[in-house]
Amino acid sequence: MAYSSAVSENLRLKDQPVSERPRERLMARGADALSNAELIAILLRTGLKGANAVEIGRQLLQKFGALQALARASVAELQQVRGVGRDKAVTLLAAFTLAQKMAAEWQEDSPVLDRPENVARLLREKNLVKNVETLQVLLLNTRRRLIRVDEVADGTIDTLLVHPREVFKSAIAANAAAVVLAHNHPSGDPAPSEADLKVTRDLIRAGQLLKIEVLDHVILGRATAERPKDYVSLRELGYFF
Repeated sequence: MAYSSAVSENLRLKDQPVSERPRERLMARGADALSNAELIAILLRTGLKGANAVEIGRQLLQKFGALQALARASVAELQQVRGVGRDKAVTLLAAFTLAQKMAAEWQEDSPVLDRPENVARLLREKNLVKNVETLQVLLLNTRRRLIRVDEVADGTIDTLLVHPREVFKSAIAANAAAVVLAHNHPSGDPAPSEADLKVTRDLIRAGQLLKIEVLDHVILGRATAERPKDYVSLRELGYFF
C-alpha cells in the first residue's frame, strides 16, 4: 500500500495502522515488498512535524534523482534535506557504503564469463525447464565478472522479439562494461536461426553506439549423441566481427 495521501504523509508512522508501517510490512511481506522511500524510512527511524520518515525518504530520492546518486552523497549533502540531521546522514552513508562493499565483494567472487562454456554452465539448469525462448542478458564488469543476469524478453516457442532499448537499459543502469547475450531453444537444437542472427547484429551495433561491448551470443539447447555440445556460440561460429 503506497503512502500517497497527504494524511498518511503527515501522520507519524506509529500513529498509522500497523499494516502500513514499514517495519511491520517488512516483517510480514519481506523487504522486496517495500518501496525505496519506505526502506530509507526504516534507516531514518523518525520524521519531523508535518512529514513522517517515509515522506523524508521521498524527498531524498527527489533531490538526488536516483539511488546511485543518493548513495554517493556526502553527509553534508544529505543534511540539506530537512529532517536529516547528522546522525541520520551518517546512518544512511554507513548503509550505502556497506551495500557497495558487499556488491564489490560479490563481484570479486562472481564467475568470469569470458568463454561460452562458462556461460552455458551458469545458465544450463535454469534454461532446461523453459518452454518458450527467453533472452537473458549477462551484465559484466571490466574484468568480465558477472554483475547479474537479467531476463529481458520472452518469445513464442520458436520466435524471440527484442528491442535494443530493453537490452541496454539495465546494462547502463548497472554501469556494465560488456554484456553476453544468451537464449534457449526449447526444440533442443541450438543452431541459430536467421532471426537470431539479425537480432545479434542489431544488438552489436547498438552496443557499439553505447560503448557497451556485446561479447557473444550463446544459444542453449540439449545435447544428443550426434551433437555432444548443448550450446552454440555465435562468436565461435564467426558471426562476430
